[in-house]
Amino acid sequence: MGIQLLEKLPLLKEEIRKVIVGQEAVLDEVLVAMMAGGHCLLEGVPGLAKTLMVRTLSQALHLSFRRIQFTPDLMPTDIIGTEVLEEDHATGKRFFKFNKGPLFANIILADEINRTPPKTQSALLEAMQEFEVTYAGQTYALDRPFFILATQNPIEQSGTYPLPEAQLDRFLLYVKIGYPTEQEETAILTGTTGTRKVDVQPVLDANDIKQLQQLVREVSIDADLVSWVSRLVRNTRPDTTTVDYVKEWVRWGAGPRAGQALVLTAKAHALLQGRYAVTTADITAMAYPVLRHRILMNFRAEAEGVHPDKVTEKLLQQVERTATRLS
Repeated sequence: MGIQLLEKLPLLKEEIRKVIVGQEAVLDEVLVAMMAGGHCLLEGVPGLAKTLMVRTLSQALHLSFRRIQFTPDLMPTDIIGTEVLEEDHATGKRFFKFNKGPLFANIILADEINRTPPKTQSALLEAMQEFEVTYAGQTYALDRPFFILATQNPIEQSGTYPLPEAQLDRFLLYVKIGYPTEQEETAILTGTTGTRKVDVQPVLDANDIKQLQQLVREVSIDADLVSWVSRLVRNTRPDTTTVDYVKEWVRWGAGPRAGQALVLTAKAHALLQGRYAVTTADITAMAYPVLRHRILMNFRAEAEGVHPDKVTEKLLQQVERTATRLS
């Protein structure tokens, strides 16, 4: 069964490529997050097909999809749901019925999540971590698989509410989307301004995704690689590292959840490449989206234009040299 599922992954990417041009690394990272059972934060300027990618993914996966446009006046009940008073026409008795909100779907696009106040942002926390929501003392289980892809615009910061660190940490990956190449942009202009219509066919269903998520955890990883991941994460912390530039630039380092995320996403990345064992290439590929929202820079780093990816890059080079038997 595992082999059959792996054979469907290239077909899944082919269906998505019917609509999405380029963005290979971004697509891989989104698929890795889904296969690992986590959530994904997408950051990019407007017009880079973030929404289109998520919608196309839901079509190719034959999963229910809902888009939530986050605005300053959005309330928690707008996404969770609310109780309404109904009447039984047979008996005349009235009762409260819970009407489920848009969170009750398999794939949720939380569009411009940083435009809504913290009260509504925090309403996502229980859903993201526990896969359930609570209303009026009653707990409601969410549909599985449950996958949140949140987007935010890095340019317009006026009138926004930056996500708190606790909620950022709930996202398995923080994916940055860049501009397409000249060749890709030409292909986009050609393909989207004509009369051609694309029909995306579903490749995987909900049961397939659940089995893939279980298969990811069965991918093997050498003990030396796990030790390397541990050293990478520990060296992001100013109070436990001996690396001078971390002490100089970093205010808070990544916690143990970062190590868990790095191991799990490296396994998913290996599986996406058709392998049942993790290599250094898998860990290196996933280190950036795993760590960039879990390393908090200090004022000096911000003044010097140093970002978390720079710290991750230097750590990958330095810690890798001290590791043994990693290839």
